Amino acid sequence: MLDATVRLQDVDGEDLDIRSDGATLRGRLFRPKGAPRAALVVHGATGVPAGFYRAFAEWAAAERDLAVLTYDYRDFGASARRPVRKSKATMADWGRYDQAAALSTLARMFPDTPRWVLGHSLGGLWLGWHDAMTRVERVVTIGTGMVHVTDHPLRYRWKARLVWSPMVRGTAGLLGYLPGRMMGLGADLPRGVYEEWRRWCLTRGLHLSEVGRSLPLPDPSRVKARLRMIAVADDDMVPPAAVWRARALYPEAMKEQLVLRPADFGLKHIGHIAAFHRRNAVLWPAILD
Repeated sequence: MLDATVRLQDVDGEDLDIRSDGATLRGRLFRPKGAPRAALVVHGATGVPAGFYRAFAEWAAAERDLAVLTYDYRDFGASARRPVRKSKATMADWGRYDQAAALSTLARMFPDTPRWVLGHSLGGLWLGWHDAMTRVERVVTIGTGMVHVTDHPLRYRWKARLVWSPMVRGTAGLLGYLPGRMMGLGADLPRGVYEEWRRWCLTRGLHLSEVGRSLPLPDPSRVKARLRMIAVADDDMVPPAAVWRARALYPEAMKEQLVLRPADFGLKHIGHIAAFHRRNAVLWPAILD
């Protein structure tokens, strides 16, 4: 199995602030010791703090000579500036504004370096809304799909139905946020993020169902990069069929598809989130190479 331990003396890290449409995001840049061959921004999954991607970012910097920017969306993780119940953030804010701001920040820091994007789940759904995408050369998405609640296998569907249930929605309304920690979902989420996430997962077309109403029209021509779309065979949250459905978001990209099967890497399970866990570092070359 690949050793996820990198020589930390070969990686420089610095914290930075990212300005995003009235919000301040907290990011961390990992630099290789030499000149980077590319600069990569990691757009994280819903409810997954940037710190979760640290081991992967250190590996990419040390072993692949990449400058890697990780960050937290507004009012979440290290970017939280107020109690979560006071947040007005929405999932569209995270996708349209925060992802664009992080990519633009990376572009300013590395204006003459090839730019790459890695989108995990939510992180790969909004690329057509980002002006800065027009100069991105390479994109990797993993677990990014146009998922509907009926896409989940039965063993998971009841959990999703519970999260979207009137009872949980009422609890979020009463508290002013989704108590994700209490529910075993990993992290508390702003109510606006939860409400959009719920509504879109219960609607065919996900967020595209609101284009022309609450969302502007995206521009698919912004994404002409080489695009590797990765599905995970045992991902109950966003199964492969939902991942391939997302191909329609980026008609002008040069697309390739990859399925990560646990047995191919000597693993018992991967799922939706754990591809970036240190214990699953054996997957990382397949993600980036």
